[in-house]
Amino acid sequence: MDYIEKVLEKLKELAGRLIESLLGPETEPEPELIPIPVDNRSRRR
Repeated sequence: MDYIEKVLEKLKELAGRLIESLLGPETEPEPELIPIPVDNRSRRR
């Protein structure tokens, strides 16, 4: 049983490499921009 699990793991790795080589590297999601608060009120003295 342990042998079968090792073979399946190797097959998963090979399939992942094959897909990556055909489609390119896995794209990472763009980091979400953090909103920066801006004080738009004009200051009166």
